[in-house]
Amino acid sequence: MGPGVRVKIDEKVEPKKAVLFGLQHVLAMFGATVTVPLVVGTAVGLSKHEIALMIQAVLLAMGIATLLQTTIGSRYPIVQGSSFAFIPGLISIGKGIGMAATQGALIVGGIIEALVGGLGIVGKVKKLFTPLVTGVTIMLIGFSLADVAVKYFFNYYADPSGSSIPKATLVALITFGTTVYVALKAKGALRAMPVIVGAFVGYLVSIPLGLTNFQLVHELPLVSIPKIFPWGTPVFDMTAIVTLLFAFMVSIIESVGDYHAISAIAEAPITNNHINRGIMSEGIACSIAGILGACGTTSYSENIGLVALTKVASRYVVQVGGVILIIIAMFPKFAGILASMPAPVLGGLTLALYGMISVTGLRLIKEKVELDDRNTLILAASLIAGLGAPQLPPEFLAHFPKIVASILESGMAVGAITAIVLDQVLR
Repeated sequence: MGPGVRVKIDEKVEPKKAVLFGLQHVLAMFGATVTVPLVVGTAVGLSKHEIALMIQAVLLAMGIATLLQTTIGSRYPIVQGSSFAFIPGLISIGKGIGMAATQGALIVGGIIEALVGGLGIVGKVKKLFTPLVTGVTIMLIGFSLADVAVKYFFNYYADPSGSSIPKATLVALITFGTTVYVALKAKGALRAMPVIVGAFVGYLVSIPLGLTNFQLVHELPLVSIPKIFPWGTPVFDMTAIVTLLFAFMVSIIESVGDYHAISAIAEAPITNNHINRGIMSEGIACSIAGILGACGTTSYSENIGLVALTKVASRYVVQVGGVILIIIAMFPKFAGILASMPAPVLGGLTLALYGMISVTGLRLIKEKVELDDRNTLILAASLIAGLGAPQLPPEFLAHFPKIVASILESGMAVGAITAIVLDQVLR
């Protein structure tokens, strides 16, 4: 798979480097992972303090989930983070029935997902994921993140009015330039740390420009232990459970795509066993997230892009990242500092990271798929379907049955399904 990995999947890394590489994984996933509780908490109407509690629960849950994934799960160097697929469901349950019902739905959904993995149901459909289907799916994972990277770049989420565009662009360009320079030109161990160096430089530049907001840092306590069932005794509501099951389904499809992507990048074999165990551990992690009052978890494409960029595929590095997440969860002030990282810094980092994922899919197709008329047609149709479906406006999606609408929102799911169906039909 392209220019080889520098640190193999089973290789140990000296502790000092492992901490820095692990922290780099935390930085790569932090923006997106903290975004989910921020978006859900704000939409449901939680107070600032409650949102901070939720972020803390999410960090702890994702740290545990990452350790599960790398030890008893797929054992790939995969970081688990909060899944965007759960956002619409969590908001509608939180608003309609209450946050206690989100806990219950996550616990039950997690048990179902764990059974789907544990009973080997996912592994049985692996033969549908031919190199063509996998290549399209991996490309769409990267493409589906494209608008997020550009919106981060211009600070769209924090400032939709656009008054900070000049500053944001400057910070994003400096971050991007630093990250690319370190990835391509730096010597020795530094070369495997483009995200840390890029984030550090971008962060420093953004402070005098007034793009950082330290309000959350001041408000959060220094030390705090997350509690079990912070939203009260879990409520097991059938509507809530069914609502979230669609998110679980999308998450499973995305994770199977991610496992294929990381196995290609890390030059590691992929078997039914890897996939089944990976999905089982994600299910267990979602139930734990429910107990802690966090959000649903999924494998993180951002970090797969990081492995592709740094060529460090050691699972031990990712395990150190998981431990760092758990430690940060105990020190909310530190989480606040990371959460204050301005969006343009993330934009500069993710411009390259998200693209690396798409390129991996492209490379897989180039190396493993013969581009005859049939395969070209499948590739073309799947890419357009996968890129086009998420552009449908929410008010139009409301006309579809809920399950169809939640699939249409995930370009990756649409592209994968299109590719699988065409691949089977056009035999």
